[in-house]
Amino acid sequence: MAMELEIPSDVRYIERVVEVVARQCAQFAYSARQVSLNVPVALTEALANAILRGNHETLGKQVQIRCDVNRERLVLEVVDQGIGFDLTECLVDVTSPENLVREDGRGLFLMARLMDTVERFASRGNVVRLTLRRHD
Repeated sequence: MAMELEIPSDVRYIERVVEVVARQCAQFAYSARQVSLNVPVALTEALANAILRGNHETLGKQVQIRCDVNRERLVLEVVDQGIGFDLTECLVDVTSPENLVREDGRGLFLMARLMDTVERFASRGNVVRLTLRRHD
């Protein structure tokens, strides 16, 4: 099942998007952990980053969400209108002593821990792709 959504750069829309995607995963018998933890936390972080960091909460800017879910895997793409970022540079181990006091990077760290892959590329905007394989 594939779907595309577009929301304004407003954090108030995050919860509704997460609910829709989690419900789709539940319909394809994803595990309770994946439906209740992995997907909601990772998608919330991706959407928050797109709205707050990518689009800087600019009125008139949009965030697009592409979701493709089936019995094997979930692929999410979150597209903002920002200039992008270097995923490798931003993906730090926030549990290491030198990073404990850092305020940035925690969202990407969580996404990387909760999803099977996290990728970033540029298309018509900045795209973060999250992939999760269904576990029984």
